[in-house]
Amino acid sequence: MQTIVDHLSRTVKIPDQPKRIISICPAITETIFSLKAGNKLIGRTRYCTFPKGKVENIEVVGGTKEVNIEKIKQLEPDLILAEKEENTAEIVQQLEQIAPVFVSEVQSIQDGLRLIETLGQLTSSEEKAATMIQKIKDEFDALPHEQLGRAAYAIWRKPYMVVGDTTYINDVLKRLGFQNAYNQAEERYPAVSKEQLSAANLDFLFLASEPFPFSEKHLTEFQAFLPDTKILLVDGEMFWYGAKMIEAAVYFKELIKTVKQSR
Repeated sequence: MQTIVDHLSRTVKIPDQPKRIISICPAITETIFSLKAGNKLIGRTRYCTFPKGKVENIEVVGGTKEVNIEKIKQLEPDLILAEKEENTAEIVQQLEQIAPVFVSEVQSIQDGLRLIETLGQLTSSEEKAATMIQKIKDEFDALPHEQLGRAAYAIWRKPYMVVGDTTYINDVLKRLGFQNAYNQAEERYPAVSKEQLSAANLDFLFLASEPFPFSEKHLTEFQAFLPDTKILLVDGEMFWYGAKMIEAAVYFKELIKTVKQSR
């Protein structure tokens, strides 16, 4: 056994080489596969849908906010991987009665890189993790450094919800050159009214494809009360941390081009 400290400064005792891992965070599940350590996974949530064609073979143990405790017990994991934002403290406490639980926390691009490094250590894939991290750093460093305007990133409808501070998406927006109009909000994902969005003086509003599936039909809805704001649909999966960061930089380059052409 080894004693390690997770991202919440919790001391966790885990096997030297965990071989029966359950992940209850989609980005963690996908990243483990990207590290070629998917054979160590024995459980996932129903929202862990990447990589397609591989993850389907892993047992589903519930969702990110609720899990099947009995099924997890039956699987006999030697390590469970969680993430502070994705999973509740109550779930972590329940799962600790079954196996060691390592909790990650991702609130920035740097935290996303730390997660990859951590997963490399936990799955004995340090070299692959180091290679992935360097590639992501190179791709993100190559992104333009410009000030593109004031923006909001919408994640939900009824009520409208946007991204606030201390979130990975907020840090990505900042790196891309946008000033998040809601980075001073008290909540990490504040609910906002039409009036508040209108008063925010937005240059851009991004409508994400997930968790709420914004699509073309919603553009008119927002444009009606934001006539002077450029409204763009964005691929929400490209704003995930972990393995998605590899392909995200290419997507962000095209997004920046689109934004600049629309001005």
